[in-house]
Amino acid sequence: MNKSGVGQALLAWLKAFWPAPMAVSLTERVLSCIGAVMGLLFSSWLCREALGSASPWLIAPMGASAVLLFAAPASPLAQPWSIIGGNVLSALVGVTCAMWLGHSAWVAALAGGLAIAAMFALRCLHPPGGAVALTAVLAGADISQLGFHFALYPVAVNSFGLLLIALLFNNFLRRQYPHRPQVQVNVHKTRDPLPSSRLGFTSADLDEVLKARGELLDIARDDLEDILQQTEIHAFNRRFGEVRCADIMSKDLLTLTPDTPLQEARDRLLNHRLHAMPVVGPQQELLGLLTLHDLMHPQVADTVVSSCMRRDVTACQARSPLADLLQILSDSDVHHVPVLDDQQRLQGIISQSDMLAALYRIALQRTA
Repeated sequence: MNKSGVGQALLAWLKAFWPAPMAVSLTERVLSCIGAVMGLLFSSWLCREALGSASPWLIAPMGASAVLLFAAPASPLAQPWSIIGGNVLSALVGVTCAMWLGHSAWVAALAGGLAIAAMFALRCLHPPGGAVALTAVLAGADISQLGFHFALYPVAVNSFGLLLIALLFNNFLRRQYPHRPQVQVNVHKTRDPLPSSRLGFTSADLDEVLKARGELLDIARDDLEDILQQTEIHAFNRRFGEVRCADIMSKDLLTLTPDTPLQEARDRLLNHRLHAMPVVGPQQELLGLLTLHDLMHPQVADTVVSSCMRRDVTACQARSPLADLLQILSDSDVHHVPVLDDQQRLQGIISQSDMLAALYRIALQRTA
């Protein structure tokens, strides 16, 4: 390798030390800071009220726990079992090492390594736990005198205080905490994968890649899969985003009103070979959707459309890109999507057949 190549390789290596940009909004950053302040204040107050000022009431590793609970609450390392189990278990490991081996630097290092091993074994890996183990060995006489009580107070009390505020704060902001990955299931209750997952990568592919890497990723496996699927949709939208819902929707609409007799609605659906018809009000505002499946319900009486129409209807805007409907029409039990204008008035409807025809035409144009 010549000098130029060596220089480029060195430059590329040095660039790895530069932090990558963080895709976090200013609002999220401010809220994370506020949450951490509230959590640490409450945790220290709770411990001081319970134990008095004579005992240690707040330890430094809780600051690291606060970073995870309030700045990265979706992380697997920030979940309730991780903070409680990880911190308390690490405290027990640290105290045990200190009681048997002393308070030297090598004992602290050993305690940190053993704490990581224990957290891996009990599936409660929490990075501040390593600092808790070191604190138990090196913090001094006040901590040493506590012995195994150190795991109860201040560690457990601090951890529970932080967790309580994290639960209240994150859920108040509508952050899902504890974080539960959104797992999609086949609405037809069969073992087939979702239609959108039958091409491209599968869950088994992702599992094989993660197994081959063999390293811990600070993201839930299901979250990673969802991000990759959303990336595929975003890429499709970037390539075909010029196709809008208004371009493929059916505009010559047959509609019903809430007071249309069910028998008339059934006849119109069958005569026009339709599976669904939108239900509208006087100003063409969308009120619901009536499908043949709704008419088959055993409790449906021979009354009017409003007695059995679906009121919770998935709709889209006329200007929305086609990609927004891909997962809706493929993975859910929605087969017809009404298209609305800015005043929420019905402009058209898109069925699965409309979507298939549009994708077919796009494929022809791209290969022409």
